[in-house]
Amino acid sequence: MNIQASVKDSHLIEDDYIDSAHAELSNVRVVIISDAAPERNGVGSYYHDLERYLKDHVEFIETICPKIQGKKWSGGINVPLPGDATQKFVIPNFFSLKKRVKQLNPNVIIIPSPALYGLFGAVIGKQLGVKVIIGFHTWFDKLADLYWKSIQRFIVKKYFEYSHWLIFKFGDVVLANSDYMMDIAKHLGAKKTGLMGTPIAYEFVKAPIKPISYPPKRVIFAGRLAAEKNIQSVIQAAMDHPDMQFIISGDGPERESIQAAANNIKNLTYLGWLNRHELLNQIDNSDILVLPSLVEGFGTIALEALVRGRMTAVSDNCGIIEWPELVDSLYIFSNEDGFSKALHRITATQPEQIKEKIDSGRNAALKLNNWNFSIWNDVLVGKQ
Repeated sequence: MNIQASVKDSHLIEDDYIDSAHAELSNVRVVIISDAAPERNGVGSYYHDLERYLKDHVEFIETICPKIQGKKWSGGINVPLPGDATQKFVIPNFFSLKKRVKQLNPNVIIIPSPALYGLFGAVIGKQLGVKVIIGFHTWFDKLADLYWKSIQRFIVKKYFEYSHWLIFKFGDVVLANSDYMMDIAKHLGAKKTGLMGTPIAYEFVKAPIKPISYPPKRVIFAGRLAAEKNIQSVIQAAMDHPDMQFIISGDGPERESIQAAANNIKNLTYLGWLNRHELLNQIDNSDILVLPSLVEGFGTIALEALVRGRMTAVSDNCGIIEWPELVDSLYIFSNEDGFSKALHRITATQPEQIKEKIDSGRNAALKLNNWNFSIWNDVLVGKQ
């Protein structure tokens, strides 16, 4: 299956597909076992949103993962993730995890991550004879080049190569969000692959749309504050465009340098990490969302911006540009030229052209949200 064909299939999905009754799901019991805390990063947000859509249709669904209260992580022994002290590597108790899964009695287990929650979950699924679905969201090979050097980088790459091979071995099907990622999964031993989309947060879909300003005046970046996100390009744009306001939200290893930049640049504001409701309000109060990543498997925040009727600027490293129905609604730039230069072109767009892009982007995002639900429906009931 390729993206072009899959997106064409999305036209066959009714606009109210998600809200319709799906009796075939009524006996499905789902347990998601993830290393990602809810809404803390892209993977955590993905399955939080997927659970919200599925809970009205399946018999049962629950996510087992680390939890964060304040700054305290629970769910096992936790140590700071090398290269990012704001993230934790959590080691669950295998036997406690297996006991909990048996109590929940799933007939489907979803594994979205290759660390120990994911590895243990895949093993438990096979031991219990349960269908195991793997969500392949991030290929850590490129990230390792950004964070580690020499022997550390070699060890990290080999670990993730082996851990992905292992969970793919236990998985009945591997779902990925691009042809590129599906090819990697096949190379690493996936027996069966399929294409998935990205669920959009329920509130983002249902809340009324707020018009943007003409000309656009407020730019927002939201995401992990890390090297692969290329946030320095947003800071540079703030310095080059003093007549515009720039907002950065999120948490990560570059937090202190971003806070320092915000303290010194009058039109740059750092808001820290925001929950989804707060993030929705900030996106709605902005005109442009930017995702200038050096490495980005998809870029969920860009899809969320499209569905909120925002001008959405992404680098050509973002996987979202592989989706034909979305690409014409995006303002795409190369990191070689930089976001600041692209912003001159973006803000010069005529109002009628902006409106056309915004309207087509929201419509395409809603179609893909419905299509993604149909894909998960088919996989959960064994049609894929």
